[in-house]
Amino acid sequence: MNTLMIYGAAGYTGGMSAEHAASAGLNLVLAGREQDRVRLEALAGRLGAGVRLFSINDPDAIAASLEGVSVLLNAAGPFANTAEPLMSAAIRAGVHYLDFSAELDTYREALALDARARAAGVMLLPGSGGSVAMLGSLAGHVVARIKNPRKISIALHVAGAMSRGSATSASQNLVTETLHLVAGELVTRSPEEVRDFDFGSGPQSSFPATLPDLVTIHQATGVRDIETFVHVTAGAFPTGDVKDLPAGPSFEEREANRYHAAVEVTDADGTVTRSVLDTVNGYTFTSMAAAEAARRVLGGEVRPGFQTPAGLLGYDFAETIANTRITDK
Repeated sequence: MNTLMIYGAAGYTGGMSAEHAASAGLNLVLAGREQDRVRLEALAGRLGAGVRLFSINDPDAIAASLEGVSVLLNAAGPFANTAEPLMSAAIRAGVHYLDFSAELDTYREALALDARARAAGVMLLPGSGGSVAMLGSLAGHVVARIKNPRKISIALHVAGAMSRGSATSASQNLVTETLHLVAGELVTRSPEEVRDFDFGSGPQSSFPATLPDLVTIHQATGVRDIETFVHVTAGAFPTGDVKDLPAGPSFEEREANRYHAAVEVTDADGTVTRSVLDTVNGYTFTSMAAAEAARRVLGGEVRPGFQTPAGLLGYDFAETIANTRITDK
């Protein structure tokens, strides 16, 4: 039976991903560092999964631990520390790689490893859950509706509290430049070019942000001019010491804070076409989507090299996740 390894399953979102993967009947191995042993063994005992412990600083140990594994889902952030060593080890071991990174450098690393991965017959699918899967599906949905898409403007509405892991990643991986994609190249833009997007309940002021979707939406759609924005509900970014935060929002908090996204695609004649996405809380979506992507990859939906969720799994991928819908405006 094909086996999925989740590295970082002791974490907040990794643990939820493991729960969903087990519910889908996947053969699971939970992995992490030696200091995560107790939590991993407790979760594995409950889910009927195996446990493997290794450091990402030891390439030989990673490769040995991947024996018998078909797909690796990296749930251990900050991905700036984990993505490249795990992608490289996966290529070496012939194992397909997934994660749910929202860090641009992860995608640059995947692009840099693309030729090696193709030669090894290995797929690199960062962003298999989270905002990359959401926004890629939304952008692709609209691009498929029009004849000559020339520009994509897309915004994510973030609601609810952040997990301790997300806050740690955000604090360690601040992008100093605000970028957008112009004629297929990432170039600097002013962070003050704020504009409104309507996520379904009226215009909301959104600020330009350097999201990995600048790379992934271009990869999936071929559109060469893309700008990404974020609207953050008050209180979503934590204050104080990150170490003092809870592991993540409670079930009730997630239920109370749905995520939304809005996209505008400009055609060659200047016509603008709009759609909005409404979905469950980002952490709920991420864990469900990553588990579902892993299930489909284990089932044979594979293309070697760097891929995107929307490009591989279809523009409707987000809508296959429970209680997600895209509405045309």
